[in-house]
Amino acid sequence: MKLKNIQTKIYEIGGQKVMLDFNLAELYDVQTKNLNLAVKRNIQRFPDDFMSQLKKNEWDTLRLQIETSIGRGGIRYLLHAFTEQDLAMLSWYSKFK
Repeated sequence: MKLKNIQTKIYEIGGQKVMLDFNLAELYDVQTKNLNLAVKRNIQRFPDDFMSQLKKNEWDTLRLQIETSIGRGGIRYLLHAFTEQDLAMLSWYSKFK
């Protein structure tokens, strides 16, 4: 994924710039469910405020900004959002696991 493409995958939610789990999974070339499982299995390695799950109203608002639909029939769970700091921690951890 090129830098220009990455910049289009950054959204603002609650005054914070974030990337969503499905965009991050695309960046790491893994399935979204595998990314989320890996994070959940290793959650003790991250601070308590590491990533957040979108609220329904946040997703409803954000959905209007996203150009493409997500799979058939939309999403089945609320997405996880990663701040720049979360991404740095995740990137660092993935290099040394």
